[in-house]
Amino acid sequence: MKKLLVYLNDYKKETILGPLFKLTEASFELFVPLVMASIIDKGIATQDRPYIVRMGLVLLALAAIGLTCAITAQYFAAKASVGFATKLRSALFKHIQSLSFTELDNNGTSSFITRMTSDINQVQNGVNLFIRLLLRSPFIVVGAMVMAFTVDAKAALIFVVAIPLMAIVVFGVMAVSIPLYRKVQAMLDKVLGITRENLTGIRVIRAFNKENDEIARFDEENERLTDLQKFVGRISAVMNPVTYIIVNAATMAILWTGAVRVDAGIITQGAVIALVNYMSQILVELVKLANLIITVNKALACADRIESVFEIRPGMEGSPAAVSENPESDGTEALGKKAAGGTETLGKKTAGGTEALGKKTAGGTEALGKKAAENSDDKVVFDHVSMMYHGAGAVSLSDISFTAKKGETIGIIGGTGAGKTTLVSLMPRFYDISDGQLLIDGISVRDYDIDTLRSKIGIVMQKAVLFKGTVRDNIKWGNPDADDDAIYEALRLAQAKEIVDKKGEGLDLRIEQGGRNLSGGQRQRLTIARALVRKPEILILDDSSSALDYATDAALRRALKEIGRDTTIFIVSQRTSSIAHADRIVVLDDGECVGLGTHEELLEGCSVYQEIHRIEVKA
Repeated sequence: MKKLLVYLNDYKKETILGPLFKLTEASFELFVPLVMASIIDKGIATQDRPYIVRMGLVLLALAAIGLTCAITAQYFAAKASVGFATKLRSALFKHIQSLSFTELDNNGTSSFITRMTSDINQVQNGVNLFIRLLLRSPFIVVGAMVMAFTVDAKAALIFVVAIPLMAIVVFGVMAVSIPLYRKVQAMLDKVLGITRENLTGIRVIRAFNKENDEIARFDEENERLTDLQKFVGRISAVMNPVTYIIVNAATMAILWTGAVRVDAGIITQGAVIALVNYMSQILVELVKLANLIITVNKALACADRIESVFEIRPGMEGSPAAVSENPESDGTEALGKKAAGGTETLGKKTAGGTEALGKKTAGGTEALGKKAAENSDDKVVFDHVSMMYHGAGAVSLSDISFTAKKGETIGIIGGTGAGKTTLVSLMPRFYDISDGQLLIDGISVRDYDIDTLRSKIGIVMQKAVLFKGTVRDNIKWGNPDADDDAIYEALRLAQAKEIVDKKGEGLDLRIEQGGRNLSGGQRQRLTIARALVRKPEILILDDSSSALDYATDAALRRALKEIGRDTTIFIVSQRTSSIAHADRIVVLDDGECVGLGTHEELLEGCSVYQEIHRIEVKA
């Protein structure tokens, strides 16, 4: 929780004034029993009505002042807690956005959603009550005991015994319940995950008539969550009745002791009433404190979970001397030196000035940079690239080597799980390579600033994802500065112009969340247009025509030839017909490159490609 308190820095005034106004309210509240005692002993006992009226007005004044202070404190507490939650939610969202695909894969969507919503709401409630009651309740408890000593020291000894007993109960329950609340939130993640999975895949569930099975699975997890919540609730529920027993026993002791001392003429009847009132104030404040502790327990458990997300460090760490501008491939050796410069400098520094060690450290990168610089047409170079996912038992890609020249079209094909998507995901650095070198424009992708690297690449994912808004809004994701003419041109190339023409609303056609009001083929074509509108240097189409008919797919391939020779295109496909026109085709099998060449060459010499083509032709 300490690390999250930094988001309260802008609300220091509110976090100070809120408790101060609460303490002011509490101070006036402590005087109420003394005024009541005075009314009983001086007003009622002597039947002095003017005195009773005066003291009654004093009570009303105390109540009015207390109410004003309470409302003011509530305003400051609400302002601070809501502002804190707003800043925390924004920071958490920004941090999640900075995480790489690896961290997102490892932690799961449902877990992040729970932290962004339920956990932050719990922390917000905890901060609110913390500001309002943390100082007020202990102040009333201690203040009531002190005031009781001013009334009668002997009777006040009962307070000295009762208050520590109640503290033991309160803090004992807190120590047991905090770990359990963490488990409750973790189980809430599971329930949310099942709910999200079912809502997302509802059509598949109904298609296979699995509604009852999914209901049973949900009920099982939900029942486990309910049982744990009940168990924690029972422990927390022990606090109030035990506290009431202690307070009521103390009240009985006060009445007994007070009656004896009144009968002996040591104290007055009003003093006994004052002592009982102080004990009642302690009871009320301990109940509030108990509720505060329950809420704060939940908030602390949720805060720990939020902190655990902040502690996840993005896996894509850039180079200290990251390239932040598009490098120019002018065919000179300078490009190679630029690629190797950072490594060579680091090598010299490590060697303590011994140039030989610096050269040895930088040698591989410099040689590769020079090799890329010798041929300025090399756009993308895979040099013995291997890649293994975090926690995987085996590599997903092994020793991949090929070069894509500027303006070339590279086809990538293979069976399911062959590593096609993994291969193209390395270029925008969604994942980091495990071994080898991946160069773009002669520079390692690790040496690029992430924004600069991805600005060079337009990518269409396997799953076509659109966002709620208009067609114009979605296409402008690719290029915020694109005008309507550029958008229409991208739609034409992507064979998507007919979508907006038929609907009659043009670029203002509304798209529902996820594009659910469009067909699969329409979504794919719009996502292709979104990538084309940015005029990328590298265009990646990751199986993005799987929902298109053959005629539309063929028209799309013809249109892509209009992009120009400055764009290098990578097409991932399951169909040989979609990549037969490619300058070269990479054939993958179980993460290894088993074929590289043109369509005709692979039909002659690659058994995996021959099998894929044969099955397709027969189909």
